[in-house]
Amino acid sequence: MRKPIYLSMIVCLTCAVISQKSFAQVARTDSSSQQNALNNTLTLFYSSIGDQSPLYNGPEYYFYDPTIKGNAFFADLNAFAPGSVFYDGLLFKGVPMLYDLYADKVVVLLYNHFSKFSLLQERVKSFDFLNHHFININPDTLNVNSVIKSGYYDEIYNGKSQVLVKRAKNIQNTPGAQGGPESYFNPTIDYYLRKNNTYYSFSSQGSMLSILKDKKKELQQYIRANQIKFRKDPEEAMVKIASYYDHLTN
Repeated sequence: MRKPIYLSMIVCLTCAVISQKSFAQVARTDSSSQQNALNNTLTLFYSSIGDQSPLYNGPEYYFYDPTIKGNAFFADLNAFAPGSVFYDGLLFKGVPMLYDLYADKVVVLLYNHFSKFSLLQERVKSFDFLNHHFININPDTLNVNSVIKSGYYDEIYNGKSQVLVKRAKNIQNTPGAQGGPESYFNPTIDYYLRKNNTYYSFSSQGSMLSILKDKKKELQQYIRANQIKFRKDPEEAMVKIASYYDHLTN
């Protein structure tokens, strides 16, 4: 039975307190001190689990063609950094990971310090990475006509209402300086608000307030009184507006 083994893994992982600065590994170029810190951390992390971790049952992952400009990863971090993931009903902490926005995959580094695997998405409930909390939206929980699709979403607010951010990247092509085509990763972002168990998409303060129209007047007064600037920091504004709406409707 593997359950007791998994539980012992969690105890070991919880005991490993890892700082992001000592853990980050730049994928191609890095100083020897950073590399040594990463190796020491990985040795500690994997010494108790080796290849028995249930995390490592997904397909092997490969980096993209280096001629594509930019990278596919969240926060443009071309590095493995520590995160935590709720996987197969178990919480794993201090996991070396990347979040591929192009493929919408969580990538983890294997215990041999070289091989990379992407987690099986259907087994991921949520993960925390670079001070962001991502949840996995399962298509079975959605209405047929829902505007939101299955995948990982950055949950920036969760109360009576909920605000989600879908961060993604696609590949664009453009004529190159030498006449040949060049490819680059292009970031995209979409916003969703859950109200009364229904998801709505929005892109501006006005469209958000239209969804919350039953308290629109009070929200407008709150925005003015608190000098909330949606264009300056949209996500901070969304959180404040949704939070105040929940306060008004409690």
